[in-house]
Amino acid sequence: MPLYITSANPTPVSVEGLLAGRDKRRARQQAWLTRYGLPLVSFTVLAPGAVKDSALTRRIFNRGLRALRVRLAEAGWTIRQQRCAAPATGAEGLLAVDAPAGELKRAVIALEEASPLGRLWDFDVLTPQGEMLSRRDFGLPARTCLICQRDAAVCARERAHSSAELLRLMTARLDSADEMVTR
Repeated sequence: MPLYITSANPTPVSVEGLLAGRDKRRARQQAWLTRYGLPLVSFTVLAPGAVKDSALTRRIFNRGLRALRVRLAEAGWTIRQQRCAAPATGAEGLLAVDAPAGELKRAVIALEEASPLGRLWDFDVLTPQGEMLSRRDFGLPARTCLICQRDAAVCARERAHSSAELLRLMTARLDSADEMVTR
């Protein structure tokens, strides 16, 4: 069953709206952990600025979702349940996967690192006990900024780069990935 979300709702989202969206996503994750007792992959797209749901972010989301599904199939892991949602805070995918959580996190890290769009994807892996696995758990450094290569969290917190600059870079990466597919 395809999960791909096609139409966007480019409505600006307030900080309060983002926080409420994050709380709803966490509640869904907890409900799924209780229901399925399996590791979860929670997938979103990193998007600067107040508009989180756009044609650009949807295209990036769909490419990431396809890549994730291919990677899971290649590993022989079964998706027990899957759901996509399209709130104004941006497209979200949630997948309960019958796989060891640590191996699943390694697989999504490899996916993020192998694709030109990987830096724009945010694949979170939660253990069946609800622990969020991070890159640091595997001895890896934090993600770097798309523009200056400093710690991405620092640049985001400091608003070191304009949304327009980041969106141009996102578009260029998507165009590059599209070119790779058509070759």
